[in-house]
Amino acid sequence: MKPENFILHSGGAQGSEAEFGKQAEKAGVQEVTFTFEGHKTSRSRGVRVLTTDELLKGDVSLAYIAKLMNRKFNTGKLFKKVLQSIWHQINCAEEVFVVGKILDDNTVKGGTGWGAEFSKLCNKPLHVFDQEQGLWFKWGGGTWKKEKQPKIKCKNFAGTGTRFLNANGKKAIKDLFDASFKK
Repeated sequence: MKPENFILHSGGAQGSEAEFGKQAEKAGVQEVTFTFEGHKTSRSRGVRVLTTDELLKGDVSLAYIAKLMNRKFNTGKLFKKVLQSIWHQINCAEEVFVVGKILDDNTVKGGTGWGAEFSKLCNKPLHVFDQEQGLWFKWGGGTWKKEKQPKIKCKNFAGTGTRFLNANGKKAIKDLFDASFKK
């Protein structure tokens, strides 16, 4: 399959999302970078500024997310908009790739965790690279299972994760694109 037929859906934030975008551009994969008015992104390619009405389509109760993920979240307007934009990234994707840390309760650390949880709720193939363990995991049957090098298989995929990307995470994203699109 030709890389130009694939579309990365991301938020273009520093760290994992910026690296997903960099590797997508390098591979010739299309990119949609969801953002909203007043939000700074690290990517300028394929920027899609969401309107207020579009953001509202991704609105979800912070109380619901907090209960689902066993944690408390910032209640500010900016954070709420970030969660709403993550909804769009995941909603447009057929499979999801995340770089971060899997916690003991099977959620993923930080705001990135909402993207992973929403993927689970939508029954979308979900792959998480745990930077600390240096391993890929796939969600299935209510548990995480170690996974060999995954490949991007669906035309529309999401790439998201931690802002604090380390060398393991950066290599994992590069290896994902190399395994998927190497000529």
